[in-house]
Amino acid sequence: MNYCLAQPEDAATVHDLMLQAFSVYRDSVPPSSALDETTESIMQSLKHGKEAVILYVENKPVAMARFTLEETSLYFYRLSVIPAFQGKGLAKRLIQWLETYAKECGKESLSCKVRMSVSRNIALYESIGFYIEKKEIVRRGGVNIPVVNMKKEILKGAMA
Repeated sequence: MNYCLAQPEDAATVHDLMLQAFSVYRDSVPPSSALDETTESIMQSLKHGKEAVILYVENKPVAMARFTLEETSLYFYRLSVIPAFQGKGLAKRLIQWLETYAKECGKESLSCKVRMSVSRNIALYESIGFYIEKKEIVRRGGVNIPVVNMKKEILKGAMA
C-alpha cells in the first residue's frame, strides 16, 4: 500500500476513483455534485492550489481524497474508495495519512462536510475522533441539503 500526492496529470485517475465511489449517490436528491465534475475541472483545481492523495494497493489506484490547506486546518472532501475495496479500512487509512500530512504542515485540525442523510459516513468519522462542529443547510439545485461540518483536533497550539 502506498500514497501519492496527485499531480495535475493524475486528474483522470482522481476523477475515475471519485465517479466509482460516488455512483451510489446518483439517485440522491439532489445527486452528489461530485458526479458533475470533469477530469478537466479536477486538473484545473490541482493546478490552482487544491490537492489530492491517491492510495494504491498493489500498484492499483483504489482510493483518494481531495483536500485544501486552510489557515489552521486541512479541509478534505470527495473521499473516495472504489466499491470493491470498501469496508476494508482504506478510508480510515486515508484519513490517517491526511492527519499526518496536516501535522507536518502545522495544522491544528482536520475538517470535512457530510450530508446528514449519509449516517454511515458520520459514524465513520466519529469513530476516529471527529465531532459535529455545526449543522447547516446547503442549497443546491433548488433543494435544501442538511449537512454537518465535522472536525478533529490534531495539534493544539500549532504554529501556522
